[in-house]
Amino acid sequence: MTSLNSHGLRFAFGTLTVLPVRVTRWDRATARAGMLCAPLAGLVVGLLAAALGSLSLLAGPGPLLAAVASVAVPAALTRGLHLDGLADTADGLGSGKPTEDALRIMKQSDIGPFGVITLLLVLLAQVAVLFELYGQGWAHGALGAVVAAVAARLALTLASRQGVPAARPEGLGATVAATVPAGRALLAVVATVALCAAAGALLGPYAALRHALAVLGALAAAELLLRHCVRRFGGVTGDVFGGVEETAATAALVVLTLGT
Repeated sequence: MTSLNSHGLRFAFGTLTVLPVRVTRWDRATARAGMLCAPLAGLVVGLLAAALGSLSLLAGPGPLLAAVASVAVPAALTRGLHLDGLADTADGLGSGKPTEDALRIMKQSDIGPFGVITLLLVLLAQVAVLFELYGQGWAHGALGAVVAAVAARLALTLASRQGVPAARPEGLGATVAATVPAGRALLAVVATVALCAAAGALLGPYAALRHALAVLGALAAAELLLRHCVRRFGGVTGDVFGGVEETAATAALVVLTLGT
C-alpha cells in the first residue's frame, strides 16, 4: 500500500504538473491512487500561484498584476494542458457534429472559435476575481488561488469515479476513467471541504463558510459539464478532464466573491 501511494503521488504530479517527477508505473491501480492524490497536486500548484501573486502585490504594482501572476502559474505548471483541454472541449461541444466527428475535432491540434472565446472568457473571469480578492489584501488573494487550485483537482478525482466511462479506448482519459471508487471520492470531497473551510476560518467565520461553498460550487459546476460531456461524447477524454478542471477553478473563484 505504501508503494502504491508513492506511485500514486508520482502519477498525480507527473501527469497533472510539469514538476520533475518520474512516473514509474502506468496502470489502473496507480491511476486510482494518483487521482485520489490530485488535490495534493492542486495544493502545490495553488501555493506556488499564491506565492507569486502575493509577492507581486507586496512589491507594489497592484492587485491586477498579482491576479495575472496567480493565473499564469497554473497555466505554466501544466504547459497549458488544462486550458488546451477546455478549448478543445468547447470546440467539440460547439461543433454540433455527431459524436465521432466531435471527438475528431477535439483531437485536432488547432483551436476553433468556440475554444478561443471560451479561453478568453475563462481567463478574464479568473483574473477579474483574483483582482477583487487581492484588492482585499494579499491573504484573501493567496487563499483564493490555493482553494481554486485544490478544488479544480478535486473535480478531477470526482470525474474519475466509477460509473463515468471513457469516450475512447486510449489516452489519459481512458487510463483514469472509472478508477476511483465512489466512496473514496466522497471521502476526498469531505476532507477537502473541511480543510478549505478551516483555512478560510483564518479570515473569519463567514470566510470559512464561503470557502467551503466555493469548493462545493466548483464541484457542482464541474459535474454539470461532466454529465453534459458524457451524454454528448459517450464518456470522458483527456480534453474533458481539462475542461472540468478549468471550469471548477473558475467557479470556485466566482463563489468566493459572492457576498463580499
